[in-house]
Amino acid sequence: MSETASPTRAQGLWALAGVIPFMLSIALLGYAVAQQVLLVFAIAWPMIQIFGYSMTLKMAKGDPAHYLVKSQVLLHWMVLALAVAMLVRN
Repeated sequence: MSETASPTRAQGLWALAGVIPFMLSIALLGYAVAQQVLLVFAIAWPMIQIFGYSMTLKMAKGDPAHYLVKSQVLLHWMVLALAVAMLVRN
């Protein structure tokens, strides 16, 4: 009989913190396609996130609370803050 380990609270919170910018980048992609603005950024950002998260999770052996994944999450939160500032400015 094998028992699966459930994720810790920290792992769940860091996973959620990584999902939020990804979902907002998908929303930005929809906005960019509809308005025909920021297309290159809106297409590249989700792709960079997919590549970055998959590589850091692979290096962290699947632990979303690992420092590599945390740095990746914080990086995308900074990008999100800059994108919001850029959109609000216009």
